[in-house]
Amino acid sequence: QVQLEESGGGSVQIGESLTLSCRVSGYGFNSYCMAWFRQAPGMARENVATVEIGGRRNYKSSVRDRFVISRDNAQSLLLLKMNNLRPEDTGVYYCAADEGRAYGCKSTHGDYDYWGPGTQVTVSS
Repeated sequence: QVQLEESGGGSVQIGESLTLSCRVSGYGFNSYCMAWFRQAPGMARENVATVEIGGRRNYKSSVRDRFVISRDNAQSLLLLKMNNLRPEDTGVYYCAADEGRAYGCKSTHGDYDYWGPGTQVTVSS
């Protein structure tokens, strides 16, 4: 059984930084596409970033120059470094794993098989 657990969320001011972590337990991290999603109140869940097992990354356009997704396959750890945070970055952030894909990661939440419970990020002025 694969389990994911996020940490590192919190409340920050505009322009500050946060780093989210996702610890993955169970077999298979090294063969999964991994992703971060977020969901703001009343909004659909949206993809923020994805990373292939070899490290190739893709980002939502509004975060591309501010966020960095990375993975440590040896430690089964997924990270999201978020810089220059804005109020529109507020939401619950989820890490997700796609056990059926190692490359060509998708950005649709329906493609992901395992999810963490989420961690809240709040950015205020």
